[in-house]
Amino acid sequence: MFNKFLRENKIAAGILTVLRLYLGYEWMTAGYHKLAGGFDASGFLKGAIANPVKGPEGNVLYSWYVDFLQHLALPNAHIFNTIIPLGEFLVGLGLILGCLTTAAMFFGLVMNFAYMFAGTVSSNPMDILIGVIIIAAGLNAGRIGLDRWVIPFIRKFGAKENNIVNAKRSA
Repeated sequence: MFNKFLRENKIAAGILTVLRLYLGYEWMTAGYHKLAGGFDASGFLKGAIANPVKGPEGNVLYSWYVDFLQHLALPNAHIFNTIIPLGEFLVGLGLILGCLTTAAMFFGLVMNFAYMFAGTVSSNPMDILIGVIIIAAGLNAGRIGLDRWVIPFIRKFGAKENNIVNAKRSA
């Protein structure tokens, strides 16, 4: 019943728009400040490697993530210095415009969890909660936004492509 409300109700679309705009602003400004301010992820990466998230017994909880940071992210920090701020900015832009909203929110959640695996709590739990609500709402989250036109266009284009592929297979 609640899921139907989230996915179909016009009032829910209005509430989702407010949540989407708030979260989009947070993501976009975070990305913008990193893009404009000479962001360098290497200090954060070194800190996350040196102080990994530990359980009550003192054991490292996400050793696979620490390995990823140590062996892939840190040696390629110059790449992460570009994709992190750009990703944050684009997630924010997608949420603000309501364009490819669920895709933008999915990638926002991936980044939120990456920060949490690295031991940074900050606003991530609240962002994750709002993000899950936006994803659960599906298309209704972008109803008051560009998704109202973009998603039907993508579906129509995809249907034409499927028809072409199926016609070639039948021939």
